[in-house]
Amino acid sequence: MSEWTEYADQLTQQARRAARQLVIANGEQKQKWLHLAADLLVSRASEVISANSRDIEQAPTHGLNAAAIDRLTLTPARLETIAKALRDVAQLPDPVGEIIDSNVRPNGLLVTRVRVPLGVVFFIYESRPNVTVDAAALCVKSGNAVILRGGKEALHSNLALHRILRDALVETGLPEHAVQLVETTERQVVGELLKRGDRIDVTIPRGGKSLIERVTAEASMPVIKHFDGICHVFVDKSADHDMAIEILKNSKCQRPGVCNAAECLLVHAEIAEAFLPKVAAMLRAQRVEVRGCEQTVRLIPGAKLATDADYRTEYLDLIISAKIVSDLTAAINHIDEFGSHHTDTIVTNDLSSANRFTAEVDSAAVMVNASTRFNDGGEFGLGAEIGISTDKFHARGPCGLKELTSYKWVAHGSGQIRK
Repeated sequence: MSEWTEYADQLTQQARRAARQLVIANGEQKQKWLHLAADLLVSRASEVISANSRDIEQAPTHGLNAAAIDRLTLTPARLETIAKALRDVAQLPDPVGEIIDSNVRPNGLLVTRVRVPLGVVFFIYESRPNVTVDAAALCVKSGNAVILRGGKEALHSNLALHRILRDALVETGLPEHAVQLVETTERQVVGELLKRGDRIDVTIPRGGKSLIERVTAEASMPVIKHFDGICHVFVDKSADHDMAIEILKNSKCQRPGVCNAAECLLVHAEIAEAFLPKVAAMLRAQRVEVRGCEQTVRLIPGAKLATDADYRTEYLDLIISAKIVSDLTAAINHIDEFGSHHTDTIVTNDLSSANRFTAEVDSAAVMVNASTRFNDGGEFGLGAEIGISTDKFHARGPCGLKELTSYKWVAHGSGQIRK
C-alpha cells in the first residue's frame, strides 16, 4: 500500500466519521462556527496575507497570467468580503431537516420527504483561495463533511485559511475533520480519492476543462461538473446602445478571469454598422483584443479574424470573440453550437425576443438586460456557492446549500401493515 493510498484512506475515514456527527449538529452550532470563522479571518488577516504573498511570489513559475494572479491575490478588503460571505451563509435557513412535502395516506400513514445532507463532498478547485472558505461554509452549514483539494498555485494560502476554519470548528464543538485540506500537490492523491466511492458521496471539480475531464473519467462516485464558462452577450436590434455597452463592459472587463465573464459578443446585423464602432471605442479603452467575423473586422479596426476555435474558447483574459448575426434565431443557434450552457444574456427592448431567448437558450442562467456576471451564488441570494454547475442533474447553476442536500422519505405509522 502506497503512502498516498494510506493518506486517502485516512482523509476519507475521518470525513465519514465527521459527516455522521454533523448530521446531528444543531443550527446554532453551525451558526457560531460561521461567525467565529469570519471573525478569525479578519483578526488573523496578516497571517493569511503573509501566506498568500508566498503564492503570489511563485505565481510566475506556474505560468499564471495577470487575470489568474488577480484571482489568487488576497487583500484585507477581500478577506473582509470573504468574512461577510460567511456571515451571510450563517443567516440563511438551515436546509437540514426541512420537510419538503408530506401527505397522509388513506391508511393513516404519514409520509414525509425530508431534506438531508449528501454526506462527504470531495471538492477539487484551482487558484482561487476564497473558494476554500465558501466551499467549507456551504458544506458544513448543509451538514456535509468536505475534503478540499485546491490548486498548487494557492497551497500556502489554503493552508492558512484551513487552519482558521479548523480552529473555529474545534472551538465551537463541531468535528475537527468536518473540513479537511489535501496538504500535498501530488496528483496521485486525487486519483486515490476518486476511487473512494464507498466513502465519498459526491465529487465537485471546479476548474479547467482538463481537470473536469479527468475527474469525470476517473470518479467512482457522482460528479457535479463546473465546465467552461463560454458566456455570450447578444445585442438585439431593439437594444438601447448605451445600456448594451455598459452590460458588455461589465460582463467582459470587470473580472475577465472568472467563469461568468463574457467571452463572445453577438450583434444583430440591422444595428451592426451603428453599434460596433461605439463598442470598439469602449473595448480599446479597456485594452480588450477582438477576434471577429469578416464583417466585424471591417467595422472594428485592429480586430483579428476569428476561427471556430476562437468561438469555443474560454479566454479568461481581455480577449473577446465577436460575430454579426442575421437575427435572433441565428444568435440562439450560435450559442447552442459554440456555448457551454453556462450564462448568456440578451440586451433588448422587445419582450417577445426576450421571452424567446430565455425559453430557447439552454443554459444554467439566462439573463435579460443584465450582465453575465450576476450568475453567482451571492448575487442570486444563496449567500455563497461551491460552483456553477453546467449539468442538469443533480444541480444546475449556482450550487448553494440546497444543492448540497438530497432527501429521504420518512413514514410514520401506528402499526399499519401492507395488504
